[in-house]
Amino acid sequence: MARAVSTQKKVMWTALAWAFGLLLFFPILWTFLTSFKSEATAIADPPVWFFFDWTLENYTAVQERSNYPLALTNSIIIAVGSTLLGILIAVPAAWAMAFVPGKRTKDVLLWMLSTKMLPAVGVLYPLVLLAKWLGVLDSRILLIVVLMLINLPIIVWMLYTYFREIPGEILEAARMDGASLRNEIIYVLTPMAVPGIASTILLNIILAWNEAFWTILLTTVDAAPLTKFIASYSSPEGLFYAKLSAASMLAIAPILVMGWFSQKQLVRGLTFGAVK
Repeated sequence: MARAVSTQKKVMWTALAWAFGLLLFFPILWTFLTSFKSEATAIADPPVWFFFDWTLENYTAVQERSNYPLALTNSIIIAVGSTLLGILIAVPAAWAMAFVPGKRTKDVLLWMLSTKMLPAVGVLYPLVLLAKWLGVLDSRILLIVVLMLINLPIIVWMLYTYFREIPGEILEAARMDGASLRNEIIYVLTPMAVPGIASTILLNIILAWNEAFWTILLTTVDAAPLTKFIASYSSPEGLFYAKLSAASMLAIAPILVMGWFSQKQLVRGLTFGAVK
């Protein structure tokens, strides 16, 4: 029997959810407003909210100073490329962990996640030396491989949880019908886990898009993504808050649009298997 919830509680929880949502959204709102201010207005004390002379000069200055299309292209290629490469590797790995009996599966998964606790700077020096030796420093290929390796534990863990919700009897039936291992994964397992795979792809594109440490340190010009594009507006002369905000809005706008249109798919995938 469903538990009745009073109108007062509904209003209270709705107000609390809106307050929490607005708190999370406030930095984006402030960045958006600052991007249309002059530099003097951006550092005014007390802060100026909506009543100021709105201007597009910061966006014009950013476009004239930096190569935004190149940075955007690099971000798209790096984020999508690293995610798809990770999916190709993670799907067979997650299949093996989910459907091949093993007492140490959880230990392996925990060990994989523990690698995320390693300080990134701990492997920076050898990675830079290796990249120089291979001649791939400041290249998209290098960042695709590095970001794929960084996010691979998360991809495997997410896919494992989705695959565990699929009845093993379906795969056994496919084997009895003569399906090979390749066909079992491609034509049986993958279509059944589409919501989970889609949400994994979306989440890891966001993670790769927002990665700053490696993208800033391993690139200069040719493969510089939008994180490097934003960092270029921090100079020894000081921070130009209005121009920095304009650059930030240009960098986050594509991922905000993608998140807005894919939110239903993302939520559906993240809750896949939660209700039976």
